[in-house]
Amino acid sequence: MFISFVRTIILYFTIILAVRVMGKRQINQLQTSELVVTLLISDLAVIPMQDSGQPLFSGLIPILVLIALEVLVSVFMLKSSRFHRLVCGKPVVIIKDGRIIQENMQELRMSVEDLFEQLRQKDVFVLSDVTYAIVETNGTLSVVKKAAVDYLRPSDMGVKVKDEGLEVVVVSDGDLSVGSMHLCGKNEEWIHSILKSEAVPLSEVFILTVNTAGHYTLIRRDGSLKKGVKK
Repeated sequence: MFISFVRTIILYFTIILAVRVMGKRQINQLQTSELVVTLLISDLAVIPMQDSGQPLFSGLIPILVLIALEVLVSVFMLKSSRFHRLVCGKPVVIIKDGRIIQENMQELRMSVEDLFEQLRQKDVFVLSDVTYAIVETNGTLSVVKKAAVDYLRPSDMGVKVKDEGLEVVVVSDGDLSVGSMHLCGKNEEWIHSILKSEAVPLSEVFILTVNTAGHYTLIRRDGSLKKGVKK
């Protein structure tokens, strides 16, 4: 029992050392190489803790090797931008001037629902308010809003405007979202009337967003965009 206690303490401080060497980051901020090393270290540390018959050094040595390897990789990435791109990839633009770049979304295997969820976390509720949205190498989303909506708002000038409510995705890649319709107080008949007025079949719709005021944004599979209002 005492031996297991001592082994656990040694491994605990070894893992702390490894985390300190990799730097202070949250889990969702880890680069690819850092995440791989973290997962491997956690697996290696479990083996000597669970099996007291396993030599302690059989777990410590691989952990120390991984720490050294991570330091070397970090140094190489600092010295070479090409090596950095090889290990971590590069940022990918998925929205430009309010338009979604479908090819890049497919390359990242990122769904429309995931994109809008991350936009809402950035306090962006209208797609057309975005100048650029970039998926960083660690998977986080960076958003650059248009100057007209980011720096100066009607409230800054004492102008009262009507709240148009939350913009939601009611059609994604040709599929209707009943739950989203309920959020904005609309139904399938209302959605189909928009598609009929725009002469667009449901199967050709990439994204259709609607808010409670009846404003909608229709993006076809070919990338063309149309905005309108339907009460």
